[in-house]
Amino acid sequence: MATARPGRLGWLIVERITRWIRDEPRFADGLLALVFVMFEALAAPRSDDPAVFLALGVLLCAPIVLRRTSPVASAYAILLASIVSSLVLARFDNDTVGHPAGLLLIVALYSLVVHSRRWIAALYFLGLAADTAVKIIALDYEMPETVLYLAGFYLLGWAIGEVIAVRHRQHEEIAARLEIAETDRDRRAEDAVAAERTRIARELHDVVAHSVSVMIVQAEGASYAVRSNPDIAERALRTVASTGREALTELRRTLALLRDETTTNEVLDYGTAGLARTAALMRDAGLPVELEITGDIDALAPALGLGIKRIVQESLTNVLRHAGDGARATVVVQRVGEDVTVSVTDQGGNGIGRHGHGSGNGIVGMRERVAVLGGTLCTEELPGDGWRVTATLPAGPE
Repeated sequence: MATARPGRLGWLIVERITRWIRDEPRFADGLLALVFVMFEALAAPRSDDPAVFLALGVLLCAPIVLRRTSPVASAYAILLASIVSSLVLARFDNDTVGHPAGLLLIVALYSLVVHSRRWIAALYFLGLAADTAVKIIALDYEMPETVLYLAGFYLLGWAIGEVIAVRHRQHEEIAARLEIAETDRDRRAEDAVAAERTRIARELHDVVAHSVSVMIVQAEGASYAVRSNPDIAERALRTVASTGREALTELRRTLALLRDETTTNEVLDYGTAGLARTAALMRDAGLPVELEITGDIDALAPALGLGIKRIVQESLTNVLRHAGDGARATVVVQRVGEDVTVSVTDQGGNGIGRHGHGSGNGIVGMRERVAVLGGTLCTEELPGDGWRVTATLPAGPE
């Protein structure tokens, strides 16, 4: 089994440790505090009172542990500890040893610039000026050198903080944009899945509901006539069989279209021939249908041609199921100018449907299909138990 080379393994270990330290800010800042405590311990023996000096040094170092989680509290605690240290050390006349942890004032200012608001950092800068004044007065620091020295370091800390703050804001903006893009991508994926489910449901409803309705009507008629008129029953059963075969063929065509958007036009059954077959099938089921076609609808786009057929198919199925005995239907398809108008009129039967009220999915499916094609759908009840469905679809110039 292959093993990692020692050099690469070492880099991997360092990378893991670095990433863990970055993800654990208090641990990293605790290490920083520990390093300065060690510096304080090395400087303490040179002071007049090493114990007091070291205690004050620890007091200066401890708040830095919170510099990223609580930057304001940490910074002002360090500032207060620095002022207290200057006042305490002022009682030792010959103590000129400075605290190495005084550099943490610069780190605290940097942390405020990066993690807090600018006005808070500006107030802290004034606090640093007060601390400098205390050092000059209490510890007899040289005025010009001390001011220039500390001011230079403080300004440098502020400038570095500004650069890092800009980088942090850029990273946060990029992260926010990525999150928005990911959310938008997920939303588009969900919308696409929902649209595909709706499309599949609509296609299957148009195919299955139409054919099954015809088969139910013919089967019921055959059951009534099987003893009294065997010839009519036999003819009805032949219609059931042919309708079943037609439904199976249509279902295969629909599934082929759903599986592959690039399906050739040969698989689709639309246009004049498709409408004629639909009308003939309904006539065989016992519904008189008059079909009138004006204009060239065979040259329409496949999606539009199939949509017209589905609208006619669903409308005639509704007439067959709900209009009752004696109903007649008229289908008018007109292509005039840049529009195609599809009108299916139920001239009314006895108003008592054979299968009661439907689920309403047929009308909903037609509205969805018409909306996808960019058209409008209108349904209206006519006097004498009649009903009309009218769809207007954009077809483009002939």
